[in-house]
Parts: sequence; structure tokens; C-alpha cells
Amino acid sequence: MTKLMKAAQIQKYGQQRLDIVQVPIPVIRDNDVLVKVAAASINPIDLKTRDGQLRMLLKYKMPLTLGSDFSGTVTKVGKSVVAFHVGDQVYGRVQKNRIGTFAEYVGVDQGDIALKPVNLTLQDAAAIPLVALTSYQALVDVMQVNPGDKILIQAGSGGIGTMAIPIAKSLGAFVATTTSAKNAELVRKLGADQVIDYHQTHFEDVLVDYDYVFDTLGGQALINSFRIVKPGGKIVSISGMPNGRFAKNYGLPGWKRLALSLATMNIARLERRTGVEYDFLFMKPSGRELTAITTLIEQGVVKPIIDRVVPFEDIQSAFDYSASGRAKGKILVAIG
Repeated sequence: MTKLMKAAQIQKYGQQRLDIVQVPIPVIRDNDVLVKVAAASINPIDLKTRDGQLRMLLKYKMPLTLGSDFSGTVTKVGKSVVAFHVGDQVYGRVQKNRIGTFAEYVGVDQGDIALKPVNLTLQDAAAIPLVALTSYQALVDVMQVNPGDKILIQAGSGGIGTMAIPIAKSLGAFVATTTSAKNAELVRKLGADQVIDYHQTHFEDVLVDYDYVFDTLGGQALINSFRIVKPGGKIVSISGMPNGRFAKNYGLPGWKRLALSLATMNIARLERRTGVEYDFLFMKPSGRELTAITTLIEQGVVKPIIDRVVPFEDIQSAFDYSASGRAKGKILVAIG
């Protein structure tokens, strides 16, 4: 008899209310582990996936279980798994073609997970993987931040910002960030050197000669970022449009490369005019990098900032709250 589990799904793109349904527990592959999920976090990519905004990059079959990162306990290992054992407490971010962490169990490749930090509960660990990996890959892999570099991290009190600020400080950077006045003290405690109240001040009016911008907002904020970065610097965005260069590296077909190149012509013009490079970041799961992040957590450099925890049955309220843009830190869904 097929064993079933609860999962939060959509039946079609644009469906605003998730359905909690019974589905089969995943059948794992040789390199997989099966994890009983303790908690998962809400991320902007979950809302974008629900609303069909990523169809240019990702194609999913319906119905679709949502959810990208998680924490939990290993209950089964594939025959090729050597790094993990039944009973291990782990956390991670699943591959984009295997999303589905808003469920009681998830199958995940052993290369995409790490043992959870010893100083975090399983629940708190679920706040880490996607935002920490995104921040780490932006700051370390793409920007290659060095001591003394100046970086603007947009939306410092959000899920990404609360991870990116302490990681950037651990690399020796001077960090400016934008936030509201009520969250200014939070981002200062995280290590921000200059805090800009975006309700009162335009960051492009007060910052100059920056090496990098980590853009989490897109839109006009992204365009204005070109005004503060010096020639040879970089803007790394997770909210702007993918450009033709990204499309080529990502292996998209020619017509999609052309479409994205045309859609980002204004960005390309700004690159040529300012000498500033624009990189769209679509983060990749990595157990190796998550292990490096675990070290930072166990050293006390990085700590999860959690706005609220909701039970699985109330996952809809977590999605609605995430969509409001008011969260300070991460929104967690307690599953098991």
C-alpha cells in the first residue's frame, strides 16, 4: 500500500490559496535521502513560482507542491549515500526541479544538504538555507568581497538582508543598508555601518563610489544603483530581470536568450555607460557552501532572524503575510 503524506499544492499558476492534500511519500533515488520535514521557510521564490513569474526559467507539471528549503531528520538513505545516516538532523535547499518542501517528507540529493548547526533547533535551522546560500553566493562567489570593500545591501531587515549583512561584515566589508526607521536598530546590531531610512532619504543621494550593490528590490531601485557604483564594480540582483548573459550561462535556448536580451536593453545600456557589471543571481543548492555557513552560525557570526512561526495548517496565512512585504526576517512553517 502506498504511504501518503500531507503537502501544500497549487493546481495551476496564479492560484492564490494553497490546497493541503494527501500525496504519496517521495520515492528516493540512489543519491538521495528521505527527510521527515520539521519546518520550512517562506521565500519570495515560492510566491513567484505560485504566480507563474518564473515560467521563462522553470517549467513545472501541475499539481505542484511548493517549498524550497527545509530542516528535518533523515529517515531513509539511498544505496549510494555515504555522508548521511538515518537519524541525522539536516537542513538544505532542494534543486529547483525538485521543489516541494511544504510537505511532511522530502527527497533530496545528498549533495544539497548539510548537518544542521549544533547551536540551532531544527525549527530555527529552517530559516537559513535559501537566504544564506543566496547571500553567500552573491558576496563570495560573484562579488568576491574583500576587506575594505563598500557594499550596499538593499532591504536590510528582510530575509536576505538579515543574512547578507553579517556575512558581508565577516568578509571585512563596509556595509550600508536601506530599511525603515523602526528596523534601524536591528540592522545596526547585525553590523550595518550606515543605515538609510528609505522613507526619508534616497540612497542614491547619499552614497557614492561603492564597489557593489546587492539588489533585492529590482525596479527603480536597481536602476538607481548604477548611480552609486564606481566603474569596475558590480550590481548583483535577485529581483531584476535575467539578462542575455545569464540566459547563455544558464543554458536557455536561443529564443529565450534573445527575449531576455531585449527585455534588459536598458540595463545593458547602463552597463556600457557606467562601466558597472550587472549580474542576475539564481542561487544553486550546495551542501558544501551550506557547511561553510554552518561554521559561521556555530561561531556566532550569523544568526537566524525569525518574524513568526505558523503551523502547517495555517500556511496560507504565512503566504499572505509574506506577500505583504512586512516581515522582519523569516517566516517559518512548522510541519513535523
